[in-house]
Amino acid sequence: MSFTVFINTFSFAQELPKKNGSIPAEQRKDSTTIVIDSIVKPLINIREIDSTKKDSTKKESFLTDAVKYKAKDYVSLNQKQKKIYLYNEAEVLYQDMEIKSGVIVIDYSKNLVYAGRIKDSTGYSQRPVFKQGENIIEPDSIVFNTESKKALVFNSRTEQQGFKVYSPKTKKENDSTYFMANARFTTAEDEEDPEYQFVTSKMKMVPNKKVIVGPTYMEIYGVPTPIALPFAFFPMTKKQTSGIIFPSFGEDNNRGYNLQNGGYYFAISDYLDLAVLGDYYTNGSYGLRVENNYAMRYKYRGNVSFRYENLLSSERGFPDFSKSTVYNIRWSHSQDTKANPNSRFSASVNLGSSSYFQESINQLNQSSFLNNTLASSVSYSKTLQGDPQVNVSLTATHRQNTNTGDIDLTLPTMQVSMGRIYPFAPKTGTKKGAIHNINFQLNTRGEYSIKTNDTIFGKSEMFDDAITGIKHSIPVTTNFKVFNHFSVSANANFEENWTLKTVKKIYDQSLEKAVSIDQNGFDRFLTYNVGASVGTTIYGMYNFEEEGEDKKLKAIRHVMRPSISYSISPAFNQYYETYDVIDADGTTTDQVEYTRFENSLYGRPGNTYSSRVGLSLGNNLEAKIRAKDSTKTEPEKIFILNNLNFSTDYDIAADSLKWSPVRVSGGTQILNKKMSINFGMTLNPYALDSNNNVINTFNIDNGGSLFRLTSANVNMSYTLSNDSFSGTESDSDKASAQESARSGGRTDDLFGKSQDFADQRLSDRDKNKDDKEEDNEFYNYKMPWSLRLAYSANYTNTRREDKISSHSLMFSGDVDLSPRWSVGASSGYDFLNKGFTYTQLRFERDLLSWRMNFSWIPFSDRSSWNFFIGIKSSLLKDLKYDQRKRPDQQL
Repeated sequence: MSFTVFINTFSFAQELPKKNGSIPAEQRKDSTTIVIDSIVKPLINIREIDSTKKDSTKKESFLTDAVKYKAKDYVSLNQKQKKIYLYNEAEVLYQDMEIKSGVIVIDYSKNLVYAGRIKDSTGYSQRPVFKQGENIIEPDSIVFNTESKKALVFNSRTEQQGFKVYSPKTKKENDSTYFMANARFTTAEDEEDPEYQFVTSKMKMVPNKKVIVGPTYMEIYGVPTPIALPFAFFPMTKKQTSGIIFPSFGEDNNRGYNLQNGGYYFAISDYLDLAVLGDYYTNGSYGLRVENNYAMRYKYRGNVSFRYENLLSSERGFPDFSKSTVYNIRWSHSQDTKANPNSRFSASVNLGSSSYFQESINQLNQSSFLNNTLASSVSYSKTLQGDPQVNVSLTATHRQNTNTGDIDLTLPTMQVSMGRIYPFAPKTGTKKGAIHNINFQLNTRGEYSIKTNDTIFGKSEMFDDAITGIKHSIPVTTNFKVFNHFSVSANANFEENWTLKTVKKIYDQSLEKAVSIDQNGFDRFLTYNVGASVGTTIYGMYNFEEEGEDKKLKAIRHVMRPSISYSISPAFNQYYETYDVIDADGTTTDQVEYTRFENSLYGRPGNTYSSRVGLSLGNNLEAKIRAKDSTKTEPEKIFILNNLNFSTDYDIAADSLKWSPVRVSGGTQILNKKMSINFGMTLNPYALDSNNNVINTFNIDNGGSLFRLTSANVNMSYTLSNDSFSGTESDSDKASAQESARSGGRTDDLFGKSQDFADQRLSDRDKNKDDKEEDNEFYNYKMPWSLRLAYSANYTNTRREDKISSHSLMFSGDVDLSPRWSVGASSGYDFLNKGFTYTQLRFERDLLSWRMNFSWIPFSDRSSWNFFIGIKSSLLKDLKYDQRKRPDQQL
């Protein structure tokens, strides 16, 4: 005790005693306190020296942000354990983290959050749902570190863009990267019992970016299959990314085994992309396709496609060996209406080899091989504001007959039109009378026309027969009312045609025929005509019900629009010349009249004086019927005849055949406007002689009827579906229709559907899952179906042929036999030739996460079939089986 007292009294810690005096008692008491603090302080200083920053050793509190938590049963705080317990429907919200679970424990001493299920007599319930940002995980339990943002997840279930993953143990890194062991992934709708899944030993997933897996094999309903991969990479980004497009495998009788539609997709930018695809056949045939899409919001959008195929049939050295090269170019461009209201550019190009759609081995062209016309148009128009307004346009057009190979080109056509000018109109107020309504325009059209064939298309020879022409026209019109009920219009039209090439004809005695000599140089001719017309509208109403009655048919209204017109076209004989026909003796036997403008682009001037009176009558029939809806007080209006028109004219100046044939045309819509009917006929009042030539004798005076039917036609189209009777309409396969339209084909499936089963954009139908009732124990009375019909018949009797020149019926339809079975067909029947037209049969089976398609063309030279089965999901669409039989090569 003495020693301890001695030491505590005379010893010091790390401070030396001052040399200038002793320490007072009071100072000694204070120094004791200082001594204790000074012992702790150096230890703290030592820690500061070992750290890089003073703040790095400062321990932040667990709650760096507001925490919201709740639970249905109870929330318990244990200060001793520094834990918070939440039970039953517990929720914790912290920053961007959200946890919902049956049980949650917050350990704020270790910065950990535990979440798990509730166990009761029936099992487990209320599995945790962990959400951070857009990522959602549904495990059995989870441990989350709020400081490092890392987590350990057990039996997790997560989904990324339809990619569903199950992992017994998952580690979440702080950069939102997940590492999984012995994981399983699928795109099946039923996660608990998927019809297929892939099993991998390890997996790395970066949400919304990518998924990388190690050795993987496939299971179908829990049964392992030999389908395996050493590794796989799945892009998960929501933006477009570049990547490989896997080909489909097949076999062709004439070309051997093949790889089709394989290539690479380039995601160049948000405004531009590019896909390069190719086909290869073991006999040496190959194909190349380049597809490009571009778009600029509020400005324009379009796509460009180039297709080239080098097709070999059989093998080199064999007698049946043949080779052909075909190509096709398509370009579509449209400008947004808001981009520039005063100028507009558009393009719709479809040109190439005439035999491209007939010989192409591309499945997309299946419904376009019956096309007999390719058409293109590229135009630019500009509006010059002012008074008057001026419109300028440049257009390049192309039209190609795929049967003959003939091509018509205009490179380009220039049109300039000036707005209407009313020289006598008052500056204020409305225009009244004939003088005020006098107006005129100025139109100019110039054209460079080329007629060629696809055999010399693109060569210098195609320009040999090119024609250039310019036409100026000034139409002058006016209109006014007479007796308040008659509308009168008068018009005069002046046209001047310019040409750079004329023709001169002479008779060659040695050849005994006329010879044309082309003459280059500017020349022109002027023509004009005048006319007037008077018309009115007559309304008639017949009521079927009296006051107090409520009949179904209430009234019929008949609207007639008669009109009479008169026009004069002078004879322009000053532009005509003659040449003499001389026989071998030198004697002139005949004089033949011709005009040097007969090859003019816009036609020749007329040499016959014409004074015509025209008659026309338009009819419209409507009916008022009682509304089907009893709550409506007003009757419904339906069309009986949309139009029924009669027209003819009488040439006062003609020396014979003064009456023109009567032309009748009409149309209507029936069956709730689902069926359109259009018809027409031509009635000739003159008779025929024994050689079937028209003579100047009325048919009724020759022992016949008042008119002689020379031609007639009727066309009907019908579109119907089960939704037609339910008041709703279903959308058709728009992607397939757009592909057919771009190729110049039909959009109504009557020639078959464009199908490439490897490209689900054209074959998958977006069905509403809510409409499927496969799980309903009751009978589903709805059977979705659709039907499209087109009927056409033409009658010809111009020279007593008395025959039907064409008579056919085309139809296309689809029906869902069950919620997962669908069949369809496109075909037709030619009643004249007594045979079926091009026929396509379609079968489709919805296999939940898979789809199976079979397309069959049973007969014709296009006989072929195509079978496909594959996964629906775009992430795994390359997992498929595709087998097809291509049609034989035809010459």
